[in-house]
Amino acid sequence: MSGERPLRNRPSLKRLSPWAIAAVPAMLVAALGACMTTADHPETASTKNTLASVESFSSISDPAQRSAALFVEAARVLQHPRCLNCHPVTRSPTQGDDLHPHVPPISSDADIAASGMPCSTCHQTHNSPTSSAGIRSIPGAEHWGLAPASMAWQGLTTAEVCEQIKDPARNGNRSLEKIRVHLAEDHLVGWAWHPGEGREPVPGTQEQFGELIAAWEETGAHCPQ
Repeated sequence: MSGERPLRNRPSLKRLSPWAIAAVPAMLVAALGACMTTADHPETASTKNTLASVESFSSISDPAQRSAALFVEAARVLQHPRCLNCHPVTRSPTQGDDLHPHVPPISSDADIAASGMPCSTCHQTHNSPTSSAGIRSIPGAEHWGLAPASMAWQGLTTAEVCEQIKDPARNGNRSLEKIRVHLAEDHLVGWAWHPGEGREPVPGTQEQFGELIAAWEETGAHCPQ
C-alpha cells in the first residue's frame, strides 16, 4: 500500500536437497485461501460467489448493528481460504480450500541457507500455469509472502478478526483509513479475485469489498459479538 511497508513478510524455504529444489515449482499449490461461512442476513442478497451491496444493509436502523453486519459480509473475503492460507498461526503457510500444509514445507523463521530459496523462487509476480493436472498453476503476485504473526487469522472468529484488523498494535500501526486503502486497492489483496487456474476466487470484486470496508468504517467500525 502506498508508501507503507507491506503487511506481509517473506518466509523462506527450509534447507532442501538439490533434487527437491528442482521439484518445487511443480509441487506448489495455491497459497491464499477461501471463506469461513457466516450467518445469513435477511437484509442481504449475497450468494456464494457474490457480495451483498452496502445498500442492502440500509434496513438495519441501528448504526452499530449495521456496522457489525457490514463487517460480517466483508469477512466472507477475509476468511476465505484464498486469504487464510497466508494468515496462519503456525508461521507456515497452508494451501488449498482445506488449508492443508504447504508443499514443500516452509517456515517464515527459517534461515536462508545456500540450498534454501525465498518465496519468489517459485511464486513469481504473476500466476504461472503448469503442465500438471493436479496443480494447474502456481500462484504469484508482487511482494508475495506470508502475513506477519500479529495478523494470523486461521482459527479466529469473525469478531476476533475484526478486533485484530483494527488494532494498531497488531496491524502495523495503521489507521482504519489505511487499512481500507490496503484492502480495497493493494494488488496483493486483489490476487484473491484472480487466483489462477484451479482455484476458486473470493466472492464479489475488490471494489465491492472495499465499499463494504468503507461503510463499516463510516458506521463506527463496530465488530460482531
